[in-house]
Amino acid sequence: MQISSILVPAAVRFTGGASSKKRLFQDLADIANQAYGLPVAVAFDGLQERESLGPTGVGHGVALPHARVPDLDRVVGVFLRLEKPVDFDSVDRLPVDLIFGLFAPQDSGVDHLKALATVSRTLRDPAICQKLRSNEDPLALHALLTESTATKAA
Repeated sequence: MQISSILVPAAVRFTGGASSKKRLFQDLADIANQAYGLPVAVAFDGLQERESLGPTGVGHGVALPHARVPDLDRVVGVFLRLEKPVDFDSVDRLPVDLIFGLFAPQDSGVDHLKALATVSRTLRDPAICQKLRSNEDPLALHALLTESTATKAA
């Protein structure tokens, strides 16, 4: 699976920051609504419910919040780069500034896991994270994310 198959340019944003994890989930839900038509409340509640099972901050300033939601026909993603990092209860206790949210159909099974693995592998690369952190343009951020997986798959 490639990031280009789950992330559209309209779902990539640069923002000043969020005051809390809850506010960040609201931002992700709003973007998912605008880019994919997901109901805001459904997306937000799904992220909150998943996070209650354990934090999705994976360390090194990266978070991968995700949720299974009804009435979705494929896995879709939302990416946020924050100017000001936010506390996320990450495993390394560092605040996050790179957030890739995933939304998957209720019964997506392996596709959800493949998407999570692809995104995780991409954002574990320090060189990619450095390039993302040095860029504010959403189209450039989208290109960096989608090109990185395309070149690794080739």
